[in-house]
Amino acid sequence: MSESQPTSSDDASPDDAAEFLPICPWDGGDRVLEAQELLTAHGFPLKPDGDFGWKTEAAVRAFQREQQLRIDGVVGQETWDALINSVQPGSRDLRLGHYGRDVRELQGLLQVHNFAVPRNGHFDATTQQAVIHFQERHHLRLHGRVDSVTWTLLRAGRPLNKPVATRRGWLPSFSRWW
Repeated sequence: MSESQPTSSDDASPDDAAEFLPICPWDGGDRVLEAQELLTAHGFPLKPDGDFGWKTEAAVRAFQREQQLRIDGVVGQETWDALINSVQPGSRDLRLGHYGRDVRELQGLLQVHNFAVPRNGHFDATTQQAVIHFQERHHLRLHGRVDSVTWTLLRAGRPLNKPVATRRGWLPSFSRWW
């Protein structure tokens, strides 16, 4: 399944950052992996593996219910938008290709540290190079991803917001049917 090309501009908000084709149960690949990482950042304890199995579908349905979206288990445009626009900065590691409110926050912090990056909510090659230069400046491992250490240094040593609570009771109970 191919995806549409994202559109962005320097002053775009994260909700204008990208349009994605839907991903469905039993799909696989990088977009599924990103959806799983976003769901995990929202408190659903998934193992991001790139396979849209039953646990991922259950998490999508629970997230859709919580966000008052159509509950169909498919990550369509509305679900993507909700996942991307409500993710808290620091709740997931960021890397090349990610979109979201947290990426926009990262880009703003990079601008504060005098890096010329657009604040468009898309972790592109320019953002990755700025992250690598920041990591080099602070004698960190140069991997171009934003982990908790990089987040903390970007925030001038201030810790990240409190972690998102893990959701309980979001998986269906099959024992009641036996």
